Amino acid sequence: MADIDRKTVALRAEDEDGRYRLLMDAITDYAIYMLDAVGRVSSWNAGAQRFKGYTADEIIGQHFSCFYTMEDRDSGLPALALRTAATEGRFEKEGWRVRKDGSRFWAHVVIDPIRGDGDEVIGFAKITRDVSDRKAAQDALEEARLALFQSQKLDAIGQLTGGVAHDFNNLLMAILGSLELVRRRLPTDPRITPLIDNAIQGAQRGAALTQRMLAFARKQDLSVSAVDLGALVRGMSGLLSQSLGHGISLEIEIPEALPPLKTDPVHLEAAILNLALNARDAMPDGGRIVIGATSQAVGPALSSAGLTPGDYVRLSVVDNGHGMDAATVERAMEPFYTTKGVGKGTGLGLSMVHGLVEQCGGRMVLHSAPGQGATVELWLPQATIAAAPVETAAAAPMAACAGLTILAVDDDGLVLMNTQAMLEELGHKVLAAYSAREALDLLASHEVDLVITDYAMPKTTGAQLAQAIQGDWPGLPIILATGYAELPVETDDRLVRLAKPFGMADLAAAMARALKPQAAEAA
Repeated sequence: MADIDRKTVALRAEDEDGRYRLLMDAITDYAIYMLDAVGRVSSWNAGAQRFKGYTADEIIGQHFSCFYTMEDRDSGLPALALRTAATEGRFEKEGWRVRKDGSRFWAHVVIDPIRGDGDEVIGFAKITRDVSDRKAAQDALEEARLALFQSQKLDAIGQLTGGVAHDFNNLLMAILGSLELVRRRLPTDPRITPLIDNAIQGAQRGAALTQRMLAFARKQDLSVSAVDLGALVRGMSGLLSQSLGHGISLEIEIPEALPPLKTDPVHLEAAILNLALNARDAMPDGGRIVIGATSQAVGPALSSAGLTPGDYVRLSVVDNGHGMDAATVERAMEPFYTTKGVGKGTGLGLSMVHGLVEQCGGRMVLHSAPGQGATVELWLPQATIAAAPVETAAAAPMAACAGLTILAVDDDGLVLMNTQAMLEELGHKVLAAYSAREALDLLASHEVDLVITDYAMPKTTGAQLAQAIQGDWPGLPIILATGYAELPVETDDRLVRLAKPFGMADLAAAMARALKPQAAEAA
């Protein structure tokens, strides 16, 4: 009777073992297998074979460390996993694992100890799950989050930079204008005149610096038109070669049939020259720079790069210099960030290019790696129409149309005083107003021939003041002085724009443009 009971128990155990194996083999989403006390594989299910590529015959008896990367094996992670499971009762971790063919997958691993009757560890149960898809989704989400953070950071820096540049522009406006007037009114003196000229040059360099800052902030004043990129680059090839110097090979690969692009040609020339000089500085022992361009259609699939679907021209400047690491690439477009030595750069070059391209509705992309050079791509929208011929007004003497009554409006006292002094030097009578309200009151009580107003003023902008003036005094010429580019689209075309900071010649030229319609009617 006892023998029958033992046989029954053995048959039941064998049957349960068979059912267990059937259950394990039916599970294919998890790799479930056993390890002996030292980590050798002692069982293997169908899920393990699917994940890792080994058959049971190939892997049973092998140490489970073969599933780990070489880096993890060198660091002792397999032994640590077993030790943790034995001492703490469980080991759980995610990381890279290696298949039979050498490919990697991201795995979620759980190891539990198996104990004997004496509580000693006699083996381990190991469950592995392939979570590569989840890992890829998390990485994509993190990449998108970092891209958003970078965009927000650059936008915040741009807002700060634009505000600082605008205020500094007003200071330079007062300095440059005053120095110019002093230079005109003082007789030439070898002890004084060179100092004034030096101060003017310093202020002009400061003005150029603020223009780069405004370019990064996408608030510079642009004159956008259809540009033949091939003609523009070939036209400046002599300047490029001369600027790059010896040891640098310059190649231009721009097709003749390239569609025109939409940008400011003057600022684009400065951007290309800046990129070429940056490439030169990355090749102190000489090298090769290639300026190329292609026509590229952007569909919804590429819009994730920040480009609106449409037709673009992709301008590239490629060098074979020392390249940049990932951290430098990430910060390269920030203003005042530079890898050059002290006194060898302002750190505004790439940020200026970035701002120009963004302001034109395009995107700047930087590719680089240490030892692999750098590629800067400027994606600029294609122009929908051909470039119109630029009408150039005949140069007129600065004293032309003297004797006018002009209303000057600016909330900055230094700039207003400077503008008034320049207008009086040109022979005009000037009424000064510090606000739009004060300007409208003066217009109501005086006969005025021309209005010159600042754009960025509190409460009422220069554009809003211009609309109010045009409503009550239609036909009155108005000049809008600004260093910004964010004028409203609906601003009247009759407004003449004057870029800050400006000198007397700039002011006289703007007045000539503003008064030209009246001169034509009088004729």
